[in-house]
Parts: sequence; C-alpha cells; structure tokens
Amino acid sequence: MILLAFCGWAQTRESIEKQLKSVEQQRETIRRAFGVDRPPPVTFAAPAADCEPLMDDQATALIGEAAKKQALAEKLVRAVVEQESAFRPCAVSKHGALGLMQLMPATAEELEVEDPLDPKENIDAGTKFLRQLLEKFKGDLALSLAAYNAGPAAVEEAKGVPEIPETKDYVEAILRKMEIKRIDLPNIPTPKPIGN
Repeated sequence: MILLAFCGWAQTRESIEKQLKSVEQQRETIRRAFGVDRPPPVTFAAPAADCEPLMDDQATALIGEAAKKQALAEKLVRAVVEQESAFRPCAVSKHGALGLMQLMPATAEELEVEDPLDPKENIDAGTKFLRQLLEKFKGDLALSLAAYNAGPAAVEEAKGVPEIPETKDYVEAILRKMEIKRIDLPNIPTPKPIGN
C-alpha cells in the first residue's frame, strides 16, 4: 500500500515538474520575444487529467495534522480541499491559484510557502489562512469561505458574500457539507517554554 502511494506520488511529482519546466520554457520564449526581464503574467488552466487526486489515506493524514494545528474541524478543511481542487495536488486555476487548497501566489508568499504544489505545505498554509479568515470574520463561516474564494477585500466591500456566482456557489456547497454557519474558534495551543 505504501509503495503504491509512493509510486502515485512520484508520478504526480514528475508530472508537476514537467509542467513547471514547460512554463519556464514558455517564459524564456516570451523574454526573448519581447526583450524583457520579466514576462507578462501567465494565466493557467487547471489540468484535469494530468494529475491524479491525492490518495484518501494520505489526504486524511495531511488534513488531520493541519486541522489539529489550527484547531479547526477536519471536515471543514476536507470540504475546502475538495471544493478547491478535488484533491488534485497539481491543480492550477485560470487565476494562478496553486495546489490542493488553491493558494494564490501572494498568499503562498505571505505564508512563507516554498513549494505551493507540495501537498503538506499547501494544506498547512491553506488551513492556516482559513483560520486567519475565521478569526477576521469572527467565526462567520459564510464570510470566511467567501473571503477564501474571492479575497477578504471583496467580502469587506460587499459587506457580505459578494454577488459573484462562483463565490456564492462555492460558499453554498461547503455550507451544505458542514451543516453549520458559525464556528466558535478554540484557542490554538501554544508550545510550552523549553528549560523552565
């Protein structure tokens, strides 16, 4: 079983590396064609068949660990991962969001993610970001999910869930799975000081 999981992960990693190499080649072509150091932003389409979903036992372990660190329900983190990427670790959206929890490059950078396509890093960072949003919106699950999907500024500007069909569908789909609208956030345990 472990060997199968490793083989599946190795194939996924190889596919991701090929995609990244292809993107870098495209960027180099643009640099030469336009004579610029930085090419214009590239818009990606999420690969559908190039990437197998994460195996359930691996997803469960990563989600459980990340949810525990952030004192969130595993069910919530799982619902976000499922909605964002259908458990595909190499998913890249047309807006450039990356990985299982579809981290935008700026969010990944802010959360100090080295490899947003690494399942563990991605789920850890996405769960941390979700926790930050739940704190910001005082446990209001609909607003926090809308902010995760459309950005906190869009939610603040709309003073609620923005009238964006994709965001409304996203929020409703996860709320149906969760069957709750508000989360009372427990404190995140802090490590005990060493040597005292």
